[in-house]
Amino acid sequence: MLKRCCGAAAAVVLVATGCTQTVQMEPPESNGTTDEICAALVAELPDTLLGADRANITPESEVMAAWGDPPIGLRCGVPRPSTLAPDSLLEEVDGVAWLPQPQEEPTLFTAVGHTAYVELSVPPSHGAPAAALTTVSALIDEHIPPLPDGVL
Repeated sequence: MLKRCCGAAAAVVLVATGCTQTVQMEPPESNGTTDEICAALVAELPDTLLGADRANITPESEVMAAWGDPPIGLRCGVPRPSTLAPDSLLEEVDGVAWLPQPQEEPTLFTAVGHTAYVELSVPPSHGAPAAALTTVSALIDEHIPPLPDGVL
């Protein structure tokens, strides 16, 4: 279920390395408290997302993943989005609140309301992000504890 309710940028760059696709990503700054739960989430991510195959990432990280070309990127343990406010318009997907950016035609979604923030960047060429958000929402619900009610 995708529903509008109430942003940050994930740096994702495709790097050609022979036959294997490698995506260069900027790792989130670790605060040490979310590394374990983020690693568990990333370990459970599918090999294919929106029809795109999982890619290698550089630098190697247990808290990031990428798929396809142009790359879909996921970073877990990112800082709280600076634009997140009590009146932010979020999209709720299977009980997980996502902050879309930019608001008009979002390509970056940050899951909020959990002890670790998760960014998912979906280039428009991959089509509607709903299936990716649904897949990742289920894993967030399973692996990342929610914050207290009313806290984003």
